[in-house]
Amino acid sequence: MKRTNVRTKRWTRSPRGEIFGVATGLAEWRGLNPEMTRVIVFLLVIFSGIVPGIIIYFLLALILPMQSEHDIIGTYGDSDTVDVHFEEVKEEKSASYDKERDWDERFREGK
Repeated sequence: MKRTNVRTKRWTRSPRGEIFGVATGLAEWRGLNPEMTRVIVFLLVIFSGIVPGIIIYFLLALILPMQSEHDIIGTYGDSDTVDVHFEEVKEEKSASYDKERDWDERFREGK
């Protein structure tokens, strides 16, 4: 199955991300390879002294909004940018319980 490379208007947390979607959201915003962006972010965290890098990453996870369908402007990778529906992209994640979304909703509700 081919993975859809999404392009967004602004830096948001991606629902396709591995850990809070910060690095994947950055890759989608700038049109970069998500896997390579994760490696670069990981190396920056390691070489910055692990604790400051982790703190910055988690602060970004709290500050950046979760991606919505209005943030997506298309896909890239094959030939040109085309429109994509948010539901189609969201289906790449499994339909099972999403811990990140649940955590985000609870945090926003104040539970």
